[in-house]
Amino acid sequence: MVSDAFSRFARWMERQSGRPGAFVTAFAVVLVWGLTGPLFHFSDTWQLVINTGTTIVTFLMVFIIQNAQNRDTQAIHLKLDELIRATHSARNGMIDVEEMPEAELAKVKRSFEKLAQTAECLDHRIDEKVERAVEREVEREVEEELEERGLPDPADKR
Repeated sequence: MVSDAFSRFARWMERQSGRPGAFVTAFAVVLVWGLTGPLFHFSDTWQLVINTGTTIVTFLMVFIIQNAQNRDTQAIHLKLDELIRATHSARNGMIDVEEMPEAELAKVKRSFEKLAQTAECLDHRIDEKVERAVEREVEREVEEELEERGLPDPADKR
């Protein structure tokens, strides 16, 4: 019950604090505070008011922001888990990988780094083969075109 109330309040606060009106309000408070400086002779109490106010707001906003980040992160993980589950070639073992101990995560990361290196090496080899095949095909087409026109092949003069 308290958790639900906090979640609703946090979502509301998160939406409100991200609006232009929140910035304008905060700016207006700082402006009014600054303009009242001469009235209060820039006293220690005058300075303490803004320091205390900003500290309290910052302290409370930390919890609101953390709640929002936790909720967003959880939603992203659930969406990714659904994509993994629905994709036939994906590894279902990757679902909830964020719950693994640090050592296990490091092990998974190393295995993916090895896969990336292997894939890069294979990509390079495939690129070379494709390039050679294209060169051969272009040479063959040029030879055919020259032959059709009855022109000598410049490669034969070498």
